[in-house]
Amino acid sequence: MWHRPRVDPDFAEERILWSRGYRHVAGIDEVGRGCLAGPVAAAAVILPPDWQPAGLRDSKLLKPDERARLDVEIRAHALAWSIAFVGSELIDRINILQATLLASTLAAARLPIRPDALLLDAVSLPEVRVHQRVLVSADRLCASVAAASVVAKVARDRLMAEYDSLYPGYNLAGNKGYAAPEHRAGLAALGLCPIHRLSFAPCRDRQQMSLWEDEADTPVEIDPELVGVFEEPDPAL
Repeated sequence: MWHRPRVDPDFAEERILWSRGYRHVAGIDEVGRGCLAGPVAAAAVILPPDWQPAGLRDSKLLKPDERARLDVEIRAHALAWSIAFVGSELIDRINILQATLLASTLAAARLPIRPDALLLDAVSLPEVRVHQRVLVSADRLCASVAAASVVAKVARDRLMAEYDSLYPGYNLAGNKGYAAPEHRAGLAALGLCPIHRLSFAPCRDRQQMSLWEDEADTPVEIDPELVGVFEEPDPAL
């Protein structure tokens, strides 16, 4: 029998872990794996037991204004939350899978409350010595993972809008670094900018234009509300 996929997450998985003595259960999710430009981002969120904002879903199913509202509510009510980025240079050096695992590991490590267990979407974190529960489509099943998906998405989208002001011509604010037609057109017209992922096929063998050379070390302005947690990717990454 065909079943309609779930889209409204709940606390079923968190309750199982709570019942087994895992008090602080963190959901972790990432965004930006398939992009041609910019960092991969991961967020970790520990929600209060049985609290979730109205309308919480996987960030991919939400409109931008819905994500923005949920992001504010999640960060205001969560017991703990954190964000980590791994930039394009390190993605090219270690590959996107390892970069995603690193961003997720850093997000878990940066939580101000040490988690007793983690809920993850599809992959485990071998470097984290904490009980882990891995689920397929966890961002559509678990409230804490859905919350992490929203926080990660909003933070990365905000950063890509800042990058768009530094590197115009690719519409990074609109496509967030994904391979949209206008992004590919910008690549054809301008070549690469410093945040493009050289190991990804559409960027491979293209040249970086001298137009952007002086901009590579220009810092991105960060929302003061997120200072200390929402960090610009280290240029070394």
